[in-house]
Amino acid sequence: MSESTQPSGWDGPWYRVRTEQFEAAFLPDADEDLDAVNDIDVQVHLRDGSRWSATICTVGHVQTLMERWATSGEALDGRYYWCSDGLIVRDAGISNMVEVLAGLIDNGEFTQVLNRLDD
Repeated sequence: MSESTQPSGWDGPWYRVRTEQFEAAFLPDADEDLDAVNDIDVQVHLRDGSRWSATICTVGHVQTLMERWATSGEALDGRYYWCSDGLIVRDAGISNMVEVLAGLIDNGEFTQVLNRLDD
């Protein structure tokens, strides 16, 4: 898996991570701990110019939501979770999410998992 990254940082509300394969623009809350992010939207720009999107969340976050919904009645009392562009990862943190994105590119599954954005 390619993990080599270029400088990362804030660009307005976006937190951008640049790698040899892509640039990922995450949209965290301003005071959010980037190592603890468990639910976030991302846009990925590949070197070929294409743009992709996903909502990435952790298994733990999904479980928390489903437990909450079990008492609130949402999602058939928490019996399912659905998100149109969802990507569920095991571990929290933007750096982990970048590693997953790079792995999806490396194993050829990236375009099957993320949603392509039209320009």
